[in-house]
Amino acid sequence: MSKKVNATWTLLALAISAFAIGSTEFISVGLMPLLVANFHITLAQAGLTVSVYALGIMVGAPVMTLLTGRMNRHRLMLLIMSLFIIGNLLAALAPTFTVLLVGRVVAAVAHGICMTVASVIAADVVAPEKRASAIAVMFTGLTVATVTGVPLGTMIGQLGGWRWSFIFISAIGVIGLLANYWLVPRNLPLPAPATARGIGRILTDPQLLLALLVTALGYGGTFVAYTYLSPLLENAMGWSASAVVVILVVYGLMVALGNTLGGRWANQRPLVALFKMFVGLLITLLVLTVTAHSHWLGLFTVLAMGIFAFMNVPGLQLYIVQLAEQHTPQDITMASALNISAFNIGIALGSGIGGQVTTSLGLTWTPLFGALMVLVSLGLLAGLIWLARPVAVNSKD
Repeated sequence: MSKKVNATWTLLALAISAFAIGSTEFISVGLMPLLVANFHITLAQAGLTVSVYALGIMVGAPVMTLLTGRMNRHRLMLLIMSLFIIGNLLAALAPTFTVLLVGRVVAAVAHGICMTVASVIAADVVAPEKRASAIAVMFTGLTVATVTGVPLGTMIGQLGGWRWSFIFISAIGVIGLLANYWLVPRNLPLPAPATARGIGRILTDPQLLLALLVTALGYGGTFVAYTYLSPLLENAMGWSASAVVVILVVYGLMVALGNTLGGRWANQRPLVALFKMFVGLLITLLVLTVTAHSHWLGLFTVLAMGIFAFMNVPGLQLYIVQLAEQHTPQDITMASALNISAFNIGIALGSGIGGQVTTSLGLTWTPLFGALMVLVSLGLLAGLIWLARPVAVNSKD
């Protein structure tokens, strides 16, 4: 009885940490107009708050996995959340835009290792047959952050200034730190040590490498447009700043719906489900290219994009673990970390392309270039499905 309660409380602590992490990852999407006005920078420069954060996660996930592989899991979670708080406070107090970016990188390093470690802890505190569900509970923190954390942080920024948004996130980080201190077990088993050689084994396996590329390009395609969603809604579609906060809440609900459906659909045949999800995302981005100047049609398309935007995340994470179990079973933790890096390579690439498109062609062209990234990922995914065919004959994907 007590073991079950302990597991439940531990998952809650991890979900709180994930909520803090998820809130800070995308908070600058809602704050971008405020940052442009405060620092007298361009939209493309403001977009660096997203792409630099993503690059921090991209490097931080595998490097921190290597450096902290033998550290006590309880102590490591406390270190992670402390680093997260420091990064966000640095951003909140930043006198210049450069210092703000430094704060974003510090928080991003914490983010990169947090999701990898929290996934392992979630799986360790429950019975083997409940591991997938436990990891899903932990990841609900990210989903809730999209629904409530980001729009709430945006509203706080509009009411009291953007600095208060980062202070708000730092406060959530403190709650996460305390929850981890009290609720994460102190004697969890250590995973198999991650090694640099393991990175080589993963990157030289054709199917694992192809899967990582699909993650980067397919997931990243959304961010060509999503990074600039607030100015797109305000400047192109004519919605007020206060309306954008409400739209972000509804957008978050669409993301939550998409995540739930995506997780269910990807359980049995991840590759087939992912192909259908990316086709849906491609169509939505192409439609948004046409409706970007329309007040209502543009809004409805943006909300539809919310359903497809992150629907692929559970399937992509599940499939990389399944592949690692088959091809490099000693490197499952590192494969998971590298996939988290791949997600953020996609974010950095997508937001970077979006910045260039915004500067050169205009905001309303961003969905088209996002669609092109998704189209490339569909081609790679088709190749992955072809490579997996012999395996699929003898198993159920």
